[in-house]
Amino acid sequence: MSHVFPRHTKANLPTAVGGDGCYLIDANGKRYFDGSGGAAVSCLGHSDAEVISAVQAQVGQLAFAHTGFMTSEPAEALADLLISQAPGDLDRVYFVSGGSEATEAAIKLARQYHLERGDSARRHVIARRQSYHGNTLGALAAGGNEWRRQQFAPLLIDISHIAPCYEYVDRGDGERSYDYGQRVANELEAEILRLGPETVMAFMAEPVVGATSGAVPAVEGYFKRIREICDQYGVLLILDEVMCGMGRTGHLFACEADGVAPDILCIAKGLGAGYQPIGAMLCSRRIYDAIEGGSGFFQHGHTYIGHPVATAAGLAVVRALLDRGLVQRSAEMGETLHGALVEAFGQHPHVGDLRGRGLFRGIELVADRESKTPFDPGLGLAGKLKKAAFEAGLICYPMAGTRDGRNGDHILLAPPFILTQDQIGEITVKLKIALAQVLPASGSGTG
Repeated sequence: MSHVFPRHTKANLPTAVGGDGCYLIDANGKRYFDGSGGAAVSCLGHSDAEVISAVQAQVGQLAFAHTGFMTSEPAEALADLLISQAPGDLDRVYFVSGGSEATEAAIKLARQYHLERGDSARRHVIARRQSYHGNTLGALAAGGNEWRRQQFAPLLIDISHIAPCYEYVDRGDGERSYDYGQRVANELEAEILRLGPETVMAFMAEPVVGATSGAVPAVEGYFKRIREICDQYGVLLILDEVMCGMGRTGHLFACEADGVAPDILCIAKGLGAGYQPIGAMLCSRRIYDAIEGGSGFFQHGHTYIGHPVATAAGLAVVRALLDRGLVQRSAEMGETLHGALVEAFGQHPHVGDLRGRGLFRGIELVADRESKTPFDPGLGLAGKLKKAAFEAGLICYPMAGTRDGRNGDHILLAPPFILTQDQIGEITVKLKIALAQVLPASGSGTG
């Protein structure tokens, strides 16, 4: 009997014993194509020799040094490399152990920045509905997924949520894409004015919304308008690229596609590619200077921040992404994957939308294409799809609650950047098998 506390106590999971490129192997020898990279983590696959060697070498040299006493060579080198590639005037890197820690750190840094400048009234964070920023209490409060928040609501700080930029569902008939983006972006200004401009400290958003909505990118011009509003009212822009960053969308930093730079940026997942737990919060020179010129002390921290082995792994991963041209490969193979999905499912009667950027793709499922009506949540469609795909040898990331935390279902795909053309075919074939098993009989055909 296992003494591990699992995510779901009624699940009977196979034991992973090996990794081979894009595949995971269980104790019975069955191979599973990792079509979601776990949760958009395994961008290099599961057996990258250079990253493995870097981790082994670092453990042999120095396993741990607490950042309250010392820095380390891999942490310094990784910070330098990230900043050399970062957009705007991002200038400093605060290493953590994962995405939730990164977004927590971002919220706290935003508050301390304003305090250091004598702007103590700024206390409100604004985020978006149907967003996800992590599972610690501050990050969960910022996230806008009602299903995840519901039972913990009494413990969460009060954070405002405005509409997401979700064109497939929310753009009006006859409304231009650009005009729709400006309309929903302007909700930020309205909420700032409602709360009082002098009280708002930050706005937080994912450039491409990940697990909660299924690879939803913003329309052209949306984030540029968001940036203008933040600048106008002295509000910090925090971009959460924990899932969509580090090459996943075909750009090293996802916000590059939108032509904006944040004041604070959060990364994780693909930063360590699964080889070590690591995340990071990057901040602008202006924010760092406010701390340095004030108290000099960021009142935050965890034992394992800046961990030498984790940062050595991250350094090897980012070097691999850049030196091997894998960010560009993500963009190119992402278009190939999208084309294959359109061919396989573009006319499927229960596929409403195919979207995403790079190797970050979402498939939204609907009961009716014409009306975009979602399936009855009581069907438990996402869970059944995950199981059917898994049995077919495909790991993918179906989720329920796409529309509002309860209604809607989607499948998220985020395969390793090293996948081949043949493996794109493997994804579509195995998805067809899973969909045919789970969806109504009329949903088995393609156009």
